[in-house]
Amino acid sequence: MNISDPNVLARACADAMWPDDKAAQAIGVTVSDVAPGRATTTFTVTEAMVNGHDICHGGYIFMLADTAFAYSCNTYNQRTVAQHCSIDFMAPAHSGETLIARAEERSRGGRSGIYDISVTTSDGRKIAEFRGLSRTIKGTLVNTASDEGAPQ
Repeated sequence: MNISDPNVLARACADAMWPDDKAAQAIGVTVSDVAPGRATTTFTVTEAMVNGHDICHGGYIFMLADTAFAYSCNTYNQRTVAQHCSIDFMAPAHSGETLIARAEERSRGGRSGIYDISVTTSDGRKIAEFRGLSRTIKGTLVNTASDEGAPQ
């Protein structure tokens, strides 16, 4: 596959990751709007996700934001993992609400990157702010060599 358009490459990377992303699939996450250094993920809070306070457990909110982080920092066809993450919870989310995590790259250089992820409800209410620091590791997600056997 010869991918010269960065947006096509970003989508191809997301498509390559998705089949093995069993954790995100298990909680109903969808991935959309993938572009270089950006990704959007969504899910709907279910009854199984609420805690003893009848609000969405923070671990699920973290997971949604972390998934957006993962897809945004893997858009360059370099395998990339989390080096550090933090989250600030701003408001509770409730069963039945759809949450949206929008990730944006803030800085990327060498093997490191910084990404900010905002989690909101579908009507724009702020739920959390997440910051992720990434680190590239060995390997790629998709083969970008041309069909003529060009080196990868």
